[in-house]
Amino acid sequence: MGGYILKRLVSAIPVLFGITVIVFLIMAMIPGDPALAILGSYATPENVEKLNRDLGLDQPLVARYFIWLGNMLTGDFGRSFSLNRPVIDEVLDRFSATLILAGTSFVLCAIFGIAAGVVSAARQYGFADKAITFAVLLGISIPSFFLGMMMILLFAVRWKMLPVSGMYAIYGGGDLPDLLNHLIMPAIALAVVATGVVARLSRSAMLEVLRQDFVRTARAKGVREGRVIWGHALRAAMVSIIPVLGVQAGFVLSGAVYIEMVFQWPGVGRMLVDAILKRDILLVQGGVVFVAACYVMFNIAVDVAQSLLDPRIKT
Repeated sequence: MGGYILKRLVSAIPVLFGITVIVFLIMAMIPGDPALAILGSYATPENVEKLNRDLGLDQPLVARYFIWLGNMLTGDFGRSFSLNRPVIDEVLDRFSATLILAGTSFVLCAIFGIAAGVVSAARQYGFADKAITFAVLLGISIPSFFLGMMMILLFAVRWKMLPVSGMYAIYGGGDLPDLLNHLIMPAIALAVVATGVVARLSRSAMLEVLRQDFVRTARAKGVREGRVIWGHALRAAMVSIIPVLGVQAGFVLSGAVYIEMVFQWPGVGRMLVDAILKRDILLVQGGVVFVAACYVMFNIAVDVAQSLLDPRIKT
């Protein structure tokens, strides 16, 4: 197992390197002079020259990339000019909020998606199967940001059951119940599409497993149907379901960007949008690379979990 984990970590190095190249080039190709956009009305020739020198924009493109990469490898992601603080500090502060939102949504989509897929497969062509299929197709078809706005309109504006936006109440609050109260709508809005995808693929994986000989043997021996479904069959199907969960984790993490804007959630997604509008290059680059690295590490963890269920994957 140790050798497999090491091999996966080594294989992640070129992926992370490619991510840094893409992120750097995209930011470098944005039209216009970043110094002029940053300084605005204070963009005198002297100030522009000084800012270009401070940001390293007066260096050749290749030199700028390797300077930035070398600094990141030492833990220095640069300093955000708009916030006047180290990029890594701002990213870590915001990432905790994103992790709460994305983590809750991922848990919801994993639990309800797998449960819906298992029930649908166990009751194939029955009422439960048709009802779940209809609900799944409806959930997949609704964009998360639109669902979020409709939830705000109904539950916050019209019925006044939940807060409109934010992570905590402006006045008072700040405890766990206050956090959960603000978390309900964005977490559900972000989880709906991923739940539908997990449910559909879980159903397919379960149907394939339920047709195998060991399931028929367990039923012939008189094993309770619930144990056959939730014990034997689901365990075998998890080998196919776990990679789906890994993909949906990336979807949830990326989808947090626009959900955070809809609900004004103070996470990395909202931070990146604000940084792009302000042309805060180092903050954008550092935030994107950090989130991408977290996603790569999560996929490695998914591969390790899959290999524990099916040792043949290690070979």
